[in-house]
Amino acid sequence: MNNKRQSQQKNRTIVSLGIILASLGLAYAPVPGLQQTVVIVSGSELQEPLKQLEVQFERENPNIKLELKFQGSQEIVNKFIDNENDFTPTILIPANGEKLTELSTRYQASNSDEPFYEKPLPIAKTMLVGIAWQERGKVLFPDGRFRWDRVEKAMQSVKWSGIGGASDWGSFDFVTTNPTRSNSGQLTMSLWTQSKVGGNLNSSSFNNSAVESLFGLVKRSVYQPPRSTDILLEEFIAKGANDADVATVYESIALHRWEQATKTQGKPYQIYYLNPTIETISTAAIVKRNVDQGTANAGQKFLNFLTQPQQQAIFVQYGFRPANNSVDLKTVPNSPWNQNIPGAEIIPTGDKLPPPNTDIFGEIQRLWERVN
Repeated sequence: MNNKRQSQQKNRTIVSLGIILASLGLAYAPVPGLQQTVVIVSGSELQEPLKQLEVQFERENPNIKLELKFQGSQEIVNKFIDNENDFTPTILIPANGEKLTELSTRYQASNSDEPFYEKPLPIAKTMLVGIAWQERGKVLFPDGRFRWDRVEKAMQSVKWSGIGGASDWGSFDFVTTNPTRSNSGQLTMSLWTQSKVGGNLNSSSFNNSAVESLFGLVKRSVYQPPRSTDILLEEFIAKGANDADVATVYESIALHRWEQATKTQGKPYQIYYLNPTIETISTAAIVKRNVDQGTANAGQKFLNFLTQPQQQAIFVQYGFRPANNSVDLKTVPNSPWNQNIPGAEIIPTGDKLPPPNTDIFGEIQRLWERVN
């Protein structure tokens, strides 16, 4: 009898433990029907840090699932306006906030409501820089300063031998992204045009035969320009000198991928800060179209997460400058600014300009498409 009673008590204990464990599981597991899916469309320059932060955020927020998509910054705007995505975006993060201004203007031209739930939020900063394989950079920029006229002269010469390089270096190969799809390509042509005409840019700056000739030269020289900056740098490193000599990219990925260049090509590239350069701030906005309030709230939780110091430090590790000014570049563990990368500077000496306005971006795209 005692054995029977002990067996019954043991069974009741097991059942009770099972109920407790099941209850705990329900408490901490995502509840079916309550999980929110947040679709983030970002410029490719943020791909690696966002993938790392996605894992951490989902672990801390099991009822929110993130889906990351990556496009060129101009593509983000165009595909949203033209409704060409085969998914419903929740958050857009182009490489600079001016792209969201452009999107808002174009959206409101045919819609009466605002496109975003809240004011766009800065996520991380970077700037346009030049890179070159060190031996070739010393020939092209003998004073150590990036100069647009030297790049143009090299493109006109076609061969390195025409500007003092070794004859076996072959053709001079400059690389930039497609200005009709990518922010960095637009910034490149903006700064190059400004250098060409002198002074500030306006729409009439592009009604200039010298500028039109410049665009034609670059378009002919840059065969099949990549659609995004990260793709450009991966190709630049893989091809090496003789197929890719000089490029314009974001400081962030130039810092992040320099070690890859050393391993792949046996040497790093040199970073050149442009003067002036353009600071570009990856900026996020939660869109209203087909996004309910619950999903928008989940999206806002993710954006708040990204701007906290711990997450901002992750962006620094990938070469970005923080949007949160409480984060110090030098004290972040594994900061690229502590790794003696050739040419890297914590405080560049040149001037930093804001991105061009929407009208300038439009003129750059139109002229690029028009010239041969």
